[in-house]
Amino acid sequence: MLATRLIRPVFRPTTARCVPRPRPDYVAQRCQPFARPGLQLAHIRNYRYQSYRNPGYRYQRFQQTRSIFKAWAAQPSFYYQIGGLGTVAGGFYVYNLEEVPVSRRRRFNIVSPAQEVQQGEQLYQQTLQQYSTSLLPPYHPKHRMVQRVLNRLIPSSGLPDELNNWTVHVINENVQNAFVIPGGKVFVFSGILDVCQGEDGLAAVLGHEIAHNVAHHAAERMSSASVLLPIAWLASICLGIDLGIGNLIVDLGFLRPGSRRQESEADYIGLMMMAQSCFNPEAAIDFWARMEKIMKFAPPQFLSTHPSNHGRLEKIQAWLPEAERKREETGCGSIAGYANDFRQTFAKDAYGMFSR
Repeated sequence: MLATRLIRPVFRPTTARCVPRPRPDYVAQRCQPFARPGLQLAHIRNYRYQSYRNPGYRYQRFQQTRSIFKAWAAQPSFYYQIGGLGTVAGGFYVYNLEEVPVSRRRRFNIVSPAQEVQQGEQLYQQTLQQYSTSLLPPYHPKHRMVQRVLNRLIPSSGLPDELNNWTVHVINENVQNAFVIPGGKVFVFSGILDVCQGEDGLAAVLGHEIAHNVAHHAAERMSSASVLLPIAWLASICLGIDLGIGNLIVDLGFLRPGSRRQESEADYIGLMMMAQSCFNPEAAIDFWARMEKIMKFAPPQFLSTHPSNHGRLEKIQAWLPEAERKREETGCGSIAGYANDFRQTFAKDAYGMFSR
């Protein structure tokens, strides 16, 4: 007995190392002698792949959805149900078609101007909080220049005063951008003023941004998303594909082309607006020519939400004769032209003097 007790510790097997396994609620800890960390990590990766990215689960979900669809299609009234749903959907679509001001394009919209302004108010507060430390005071020459151009454009916009509380904010950052939030909230980055080179160039920018509000493009985007995204969700379930792939197809196939169409429409409406406000519409061509030189590394057009600057230049040049006729019909005579030239020269001198 004593010999056994003395010998037993010598031949006792080596203690194994216990390595915790992932997800202890599903898999118990297992002891693996002399387990190497590299093998353990590989095993953990395989386990996670099998648990969370198992293609069999997606196939099983597809089979279940397919069985439900087959059971529905086997009903005698299946085609009547499909026809009824199609009639209701088509009637709903046609009932909510409307005409875009100025361009006369027909589009689908289920968001009212009041709802659009309400959504814009939330975005306005977020934008103010984000750029609160970079806003220029109202007495700054850049702010006064933007306000002056805006005051001339507003009467030509046709937007109701009860839904638009026009407010100007100039953000002192070297960014070539500007936008107008629904409700009349104007934001202009100081970096784009150097590209505008005067009030006529700035009128091309502000006219474009105000045109988005005139055409209620934000409401149109919300309406399109409310229809297309649920369709992508249903298609992903019925076809058994990933929801992200469905959203990507909707984005590249419908949302981005729609956004480019809206941008071109805003170019047209903004050009007519600045011409009606007695600005020189040729300044829009000069502005986009300068923007084309700045944005040399723009993404391909089919991946962008905006048309290419070269394409914009070609369309604006085609619209220019119509804009010139509208400017003449408005009554911008030779005296107004001399006054505009004087105002442009004075504005450039004042802007260069106070911006140093």
